[in-house]
Amino acid sequence: MIVSFWVMIVRIFNTINKQLSTNNELKIMDKIIQITSGRGPLECQWVVAKVLKVFLEEAKQNKIDYEIIHRENGDENLTLKSATLLLKGKEVNEFLKSWLGSILWIGKSTFRKFHKRSNWFIGIFELEGMEKIEFNEKEIQFQTARSQGSGGQNVNKVETAVRATYVKTGQSVFVQDSRSQLENKKISIVRLKEKVMEFHIRQLEKRMQETWNNHLQVQRGNPVRTFSGTDFKKYHQEKSFKKERNQLKNELKNYKNDLN
Repeated sequence: MIVSFWVMIVRIFNTINKQLSTNNELKIMDKIIQITSGRGPLECQWVVAKVLKVFLEEAKQNKIDYEIIHRENGDENLTLKSATLLLKGKEVNEFLKSWLGSILWIGKSTFRKFHKRSNWFIGIFELEGMEKIEFNEKEIQFQTARSQGSGGQNVNKVETAVRATYVKTGQSVFVQDSRSQLENKKISIVRLKEKVMEFHIRQLEKRMQETWNNHLQVQRGNPVRTFSGTDFKKYHQEKSFKKERNQLKNELKNYKNDLN
């Protein structure tokens, strides 16, 4: 479990870092979600695999791009303990409204034929705060200074050293590798980005650990979606008022029979 957690951390971070290398920021519409069986038994792992398939089919229908960042295989073939996905699309927020929360599958276990339980819960959760991860070179403040220590003729005479500070996080680096101020500035940008990303990965680790701990035990009750049967069809629950109306009709019918 611990190894899988850190593998997931690394893969999520690599995905984010790849996006930052291209766009310098994660778009607000991008979401990272996890489908998890929590501490549920093998049946819940089977449900995760089934839900993932339905989830991806609906994502395609809604023109939501996705990337499976990490998946943890279950204890049997065709089962999954969890799957972590990156979602992209203008309608991703609307799409997730009908998915985030607990998911219920109603059916008899295919692994334990005589097991009495028929309600199996899994969870779908969003890893929040990803949109705050960014690195924008426009947010860097540069200061020049004279280089320190022994060196060529420019040392201690010309301001070739550069201090770069990322305003949003407060991280800074001091570079005096080269006799050229321009070259030191380029180096400072690279090193500052590395330092800012180290800060972000520490924050990501903290949030992921909190998310992992919170979701180990999937909450039961009030599922956002319900499926049933081995064919995994949507389960349409009968409206309570219809039940009550039919019950009332039967009671009136019995009452009339008693009078006669």
